[in-house]
Amino acid sequence: MTRNDGGSPAPGGGPEGSRPLIIATILREEGTTGVQTHVRQLRRYLRDCGAEAELVTPFSWGGPVAKGVFGLRLALERVSRPASVVWYRHWHEVFLRQALRRRLARAGDCVVYAQCPLSARAALRARRGPHQRVVMAVHFRTSQADEWADKGEIDRDGAVFQAIRRLERQVIPSADGLVYVSRWARNALLEWLPQAAAVPDAVIDNFVTPHIPHPAGSTREPVGDLVTTGGLEPVKNHRYLFEVLARARQAGHVLTLDMFGEGPLRPDLERQARELGLTDQLRFRGFRRDLRDFLPGYRAYVHASYSESSSLAIIEAMAAGLPIVAGNIGPIAELCDDGTEARFWPLDDPDQAAAILVKLLDSEADRLAAARAATARFHRDFDADVIAPRLRSFLMETTPPTSEEVLIRR
Repeated sequence: MTRNDGGSPAPGGGPEGSRPLIIATILREEGTTGVQTHVRQLRRYLRDCGAEAELVTPFSWGGPVAKGVFGLRLALERVSRPASVVWYRHWHEVFLRQALRRRLARAGDCVVYAQCPLSARAALRARRGPHQRVVMAVHFRTSQADEWADKGEIDRDGAVFQAIRRLERQVIPSADGLVYVSRWARNALLEWLPQAAAVPDAVIDNFVTPHIPHPAGSTREPVGDLVTTGGLEPVKNHRYLFEVLARARQAGHVLTLDMFGEGPLRPDLERQARELGLTDQLRFRGFRRDLRDFLPGYRAYVHASYSESSSLAIIEAMAAGLPIVAGNIGPIAELCDDGTEARFWPLDDPDQAAAILVKLLDSEADRLAAARAATARFHRDFDADVIAPRLRSFLMETTPPTSEEVLIRR
């Protein structure tokens, strides 16, 4: 196995500049997920370098037919959530494979950067030969089966769960390279799929461009104390944030929290806010393309997710100069240090969590010191100009397999 933790980028010109990069994902181009942010940031970096990465999605093929097929999932969801998941995964892969087959037929030597196992299988089946290499990003937490189970869409260890695991056992070892967004993500995958260790890989952190302040006279509206971003779904644990705010209020500290993102839990969260008497402290801001413009106006970024493979939300908050308050789970300690850029709070004790949060906000000197440390950490470890060249280099330098090693064919 070739091991690469993101070393120096390849010199300019040469193979890196001549081999097309095609990004494959089952997701839409626009959206709030970490995968979509990762893709946007990579394409933006490449454009700034005078290069391009073509994005291929299921919506690149099929036109109105695709929308009709995908839309049937909503009706199916009312009958069976697991069946809805199967429909979603099957048809998004089918349409992506057709789009890739059309694109790769005229691509020649290229690299397909697949954003999930389904995208990787579509690319492996659509490619014309081993000269079209497939490198897969591991954004998921342990397995995509676990992520669907965490959302309550499928039963853990049920038939659909096992089918997703079988697909991953087949596809992941067949990729030409793997990009892990954290050491934790690599360890979590290899724990249940040790065969993946034979695939050339790299641990390369997520990245974003630095925050660019607005010109004088064009600042955004005043914001508030705390901010969090992410889908309104169980794993993000917004309910716990509400409990922390309620305990802080009981102790005499009324703090505001803005939540950017949408999701299925919004009605339940709005109901909980009313029950806890927090409606005057909370704002559901929804999806905003200009989210990053707002972040510097808050005092701290709070994060209560109990499962991550990395966290672009935390990286974006540090880029905006915000101190971080988060649980020490999974890869979070790879992003920030307790007592420096961050304060780690428990995810099972809202009273203690409230005390940690209030202590940070009550000392402006400590808060500003953490904010400065967050900014410095971002520029050192997560700035696109630092990290993106490592990803580009790994994608372009991955050794292609021989024909005999191509295990999945059209």
